[in-house]
Amino acid sequence: MNKITRKGATVEAAIAAALQELNVTRNEVDIEILDNGKKGFLGFGAREAEVTVSLKEMVKQEMNELEEEKEIVQKEKTEPSIEEESVEIPVEPAVQIVEVETDNAAVSDERAINETKAYITEIAKTMGIDDLVVNHEMDGKYLSFQLESEKAAFLIGKRGQTLNALQQLAQLVANKTSEQFKVVRLDVGDYRERREQSLEQFAERMADQAVRNGRKVQLEPMPSYERKVIHNALSNRLDIETYSEGTDPNRYLVIEPIS
Repeated sequence: MNKITRKGATVEAAIAAALQELNVTRNEVDIEILDNGKKGFLGFGAREAEVTVSLKEMVKQEMNELEEEKEIVQKEKTEPSIEEESVEIPVEPAVQIVEVETDNAAVSDERAINETKAYITEIAKTMGIDDLVVNHEMDGKYLSFQLESEKAAFLIGKRGQTLNALQQLAQLVANKTSEQFKVVRLDVGDYRERREQSLEQFAERMADQAVRNGRKVQLEPMPSYERKVIHNALSNRLDIETYSEGTDPNRYLVIEPIS
């Protein structure tokens, strides 16, 4: 295609459309303006601009030569030479090479689980706990360990402080070898569930106190997931707002009444 006619809202728009279709620059064409167009008034009487764009003779010649070269190359690729026709190449039976890929992610996960279990067991022994049983479950990036022992109270500690510290260390160990980041959760019996219920009840009492006294209430420092339990427990209340202040490990939650 060496010459086309195009319309547009303006002369420049019509020229741009023609250049894009021809896939050339403005310096490679001759432009004839057939109609400058008309804007009209409030949309009435409007008329599009119209131009004719033609390839310059030198550009036409270059494009024709390029097309001829392409045809020659294509012909050489599709038509076999005399030497190719006269030589018969014996066909060997196809040999299929099967590569066995190792699931590196699964291997690293298994190694992370085993090393974390061994670490938890070793820590428990230093605490005088020799009957520890560790079971695990994994759901994507979430890795949960269930601990069982006759001395469960030692593993939990005051308000779960020992268990929380052990959980943080276990997460560091797990992510040392796992290719995918793991969120580790440790539980002893049903302690986590009971703790969450206790926190939810505590949150409601503190929220009522804040509203009753008209003053904000600052809770004791808690780990992030316990603060999240309280945030969620109070999220539907319209008479208070919750937010965290301070820096870990002393970050705490504030319950403030809304006047």
